Amino acid sequence: MFNRAVSRLSRKRPPSDIHDSDGSSSSGHQNPKSTAKWAASLENLLEDPEGVKRFREFLKKEFSEENVLFWLACEDFKKTQDKKQMQEKAKEIYMTFLSSKASSQVNVEGQSRLNEKILEEPHPLMFQKLQDQIFNLMKYDSYSRFLKSDLFLKHKRTEEEEEDPPDAQTAAKRASRIYNT
Repeated sequence: MFNRAVSRLSRKRPPSDIHDSDGSSSSGHQNPKSTAKWAASLENLLEDPEGVKRFREFLKKEFSEENVLFWLACEDFKKTQDKKQMQEKAKEIYMTFLSSKASSQVNVEGQSRLNEKILEEPHPLMFQKLQDQIFNLMKYDSYSRFLKSDLFLKHKRTEEEEEDPPDAQTAAKRASRIYNT
């Protein structure tokens, strides 16, 4: 059910934002200096599909991936226009992240006041307060740890190595090794 929910959330996004059912980005390409953008703010990180992928990998290791999945589900929900579709998505978010029986329950204040009755008359901002709580939790807790994580630092080093062209001295050393063997 959980993977179905995640893949359903991915369907309405532009091709550059589509994630496979395992959470990996199907585009595979990243913008130069993406780690610098990610380090600038959590907002920048969440706007970049590759950043979301890396952050999800990190949160998975911390057993808190449901936070970013909930945040993404709420972002998708806010864009929904059709009332019937909005009801379906609201119920899916509630059942996946907020109900006491949720498969990937998030820990937010006011959760106990939510019940299935609110799902009958959904509106685009009905989850906004809860989404803000999760955003702040990520921003002041897991995001700062992500920026210090091996996963982020390794990605940053790889990115820096890809953009630094080999200088003349390095090329000369390589050439001397080739000709002196």
